[in-house]
Amino acid sequence: MTQSTVTSPLRAATAGPVPRAARALAPDLARGGMLLFIALANAANFAFAGQPGLDGTPHGLQRVLNFFLATFVDSRAYPVFAIMFGYGVVQLARRSDAAGTATRAVLLRRNALLVGFGAAHATLLYYGDYLGAYGIVGVVATVLLLRRGDRFHHIVLFLWGLQLASVVVIAARLTASARSGDAIVTNSPNPSLAANSYDSSIVDRIQEWPAHTASVLPFIVIVWLGMWAGRRHILEEPAAHRVLLRRVAVGALAITFLGGLPYALAAAGTIHVDTATLDAMTYLHTASGMSGGPGYVALFGLLALRFSDSRRRPAVDAVATLGRRSLSGYLFQSVAWTVLFVPFTLDLGGSTYTAFAAAVVVWFTSVLVASAMESRRRRGPAEWLLRRLTYGR
Repeated sequence: MTQSTVTSPLRAATAGPVPRAARALAPDLARGGMLLFIALANAANFAFAGQPGLDGTPHGLQRVLNFFLATFVDSRAYPVFAIMFGYGVVQLARRSDAAGTATRAVLLRRNALLVGFGAAHATLLYYGDYLGAYGIVGVVATVLLLRRGDRFHHIVLFLWGLQLASVVVIAARLTASARSGDAIVTNSPNPSLAANSYDSSIVDRIQEWPAHTASVLPFIVIVWLGMWAGRRHILEEPAAHRVLLRRVAVGALAITFLGGLPYALAAAGTIHVDTATLDAMTYLHTASGMSGGPGYVALFGLLALRFSDSRRRPAVDAVATLGRRSLSGYLFQSVAWTVLFVPFTLDLGGSTYTAFAAAVVVWFTSVLVASAMESRRRRGPAEWLLRRLTYGR
């Protein structure tokens, strides 16, 4: 044994990747499972070359799919990853502190690299990148939030309460002002997804990415909420927080689903309203979607508790293996959508059915690939690269 490998058990456990046996199931299960929802949202965005990626005049089964996507997926998936990102910042800091490394420098370097990863992802594949925004928020969180005390972190609960109150106010105004009409859900076009050549799509994405990144930076409140949860080990110790997880899952998801219901009914063509009412429904849908972050995370915490070590199932473990490689899985999806949907490749867009089927198949394929990598003890390529650039050899 060389001198470089003679370390204390704590240092060995914290300086390298977390061994599978030491990982909590809930975070990996949440990341892996919610990548399916990310796939559903982004495949639809590519298929219709715009957001939200819904057919404005649905028929038959399209009505059901529109209702499902609007109720459970759109504006409801990415807050989960914001929660998990904040949770991960605390976990990384805790392990870095235990290993005796320069925690602040490590986190700043890692988040700066995420901005670089995001810029590359947005330039080469998809303007709707979140990695750059995570990196920027991660830098802010490291500098301003990480080393604060418990009393300071209680502020985020107050801010979260204000967001919930705003949803109630928006819903009340919508109820008072709703009018019938013939407005339909329309997709806001994204030029990069409709470009006829790869070169022109790059030019479009370079212009689109900064604005998109700026528009999602306010999710720092959701990231901060994840940091609050991480400081309390809520997902590592779900049994000790069972009551909290149940209350958050029921309450937050109820707000998310009820807040999105008017818009979902309009998207499904079940109700018909005027343009002003549809705009208000869209705003309520987006605002209530923020509750999907804590709601879904709490639900996955309860699922992890249900499928504890003595009762784990192969399917649960397979989804968790993808969660351990969520960065690679996320980037793999963007490659798949580019191959399948853009005009200068297979150009399979324009159909809700095709987008939905492609999302499920691509996600399932990524689960299988992640499981195969797990059996060979290989990390995801994006995770490997990020770690190598962050920590060196």
